[in-house]
Amino acid sequence: MALIHYLTQIQFDHGAVKLLKQECDRVGIARPLVVTDAGVKAAGILQKALDVLPGVAVAVFDQTPSNPTEAAVRAAVTMYRAQQCDGLIAVGGGSAIDCAKGVAIAATHEGPLTHYATILGGSPRITEAVAPLIAVPTTSGTGSEVARGAILIVDDHRKLGFHSWHLVPKAAICDPELTLGLPASLTAATGMDAVAHCMETFMAPAFNPPADGIALDGLARAWAHIERATRDGNDREARFNLMSASMQGAMAFQKGLGAVHSLSHSLGGVNPRLHHGTLNAMFLPAVVRFNAHAPSVQQERRLDRMAQAMGLASGSDIPEAIRDMNARLGLPTGLSAMGVSRDWFGQIVVGAMADHCHKTNPRVASADEYEALLAESL
Repeated sequence: MALIHYLTQIQFDHGAVKLLKQECDRVGIARPLVVTDAGVKAAGILQKALDVLPGVAVAVFDQTPSNPTEAAVRAAVTMYRAQQCDGLIAVGGGSAIDCAKGVAIAATHEGPLTHYATILGGSPRITEAVAPLIAVPTTSGTGSEVARGAILIVDDHRKLGFHSWHLVPKAAICDPELTLGLPASLTAATGMDAVAHCMETFMAPAFNPPADGIALDGLARAWAHIERATRDGNDREARFNLMSASMQGAMAFQKGLGAVHSLSHSLGGVNPRLHHGTLNAMFLPAVVRFNAHAPSVQQERRLDRMAQAMGLASGSDIPEAIRDMNARLGLPTGLSAMGVSRDWFGQIVVGAMADHCHKTNPRVASADEYEALLAESL
């Protein structure tokens, strides 16, 4: 049985942040906790959101780490309760939005956060009691503003997914102007995250034609504009299309992701300082090559259809095209350049095998195959 489910209200345009107060009123949030990070605050982007909330009693939690943790969620929940907040506004990249989703659960549900983790059977335990959330993305990569999931590092250092339709933000305000000052390195890394989402979900075997169409269009937009946005951060057209690709990747990946994300999630738990989007960029060439032998990918010409969206002659050209793109964007040449050691492989494989994305890859990888993918990406 195929489940095809699309929901949430999206305000998308240059200057859309001015609609934040309107969306708070519509959703019924009168005393929001704004979840953000120190970088967004220092860049002045947080203030742009606060400026359009005149007369609103706002509390601000600005200590979201680059990979959100259970400890950060607890700290934000303490503030949420102390300030008698009735909803959340996430202003930032995927880390801030995912942290806010963790707060939405923990502020309204009993027990430890791990009780609600997807791989531990926690999804059905997340109820409609979650705190309402409005998401304002400031990067173009994760698409968490339209997604039902969050990735959090829990106290025992595992990087776990939390998934529920109740976690989808009540509104997404996608304003490309908020990304104009994003540094080139972060533009590249988050942009490749969007590319990975579009590619992995398109290769996933589940039946979801709308997701496939959205993913292919998102891939075409991301591939055509990521270099422009990285080289010229003020290219408004490139920023617009890259933010759309990010949103589209997340709208599509309800269909499932795969081995790229299994490995990235696991490795990100082993070393939380590694950027998720950059890891995805490192793993994509090897996983695309691995997936080329999957019956569903071959029968439906998945690689050739992606190649067409990317302006390439053949699906076999994709792995090398990704490596070339990574180089042009100034991303690392491989995992070893990021400080990853072969000594980590065993721990990474254990985490990847347990990850919620493991079984939705078109070829379910064995432990030995994960080892080979790591070696190829090194």
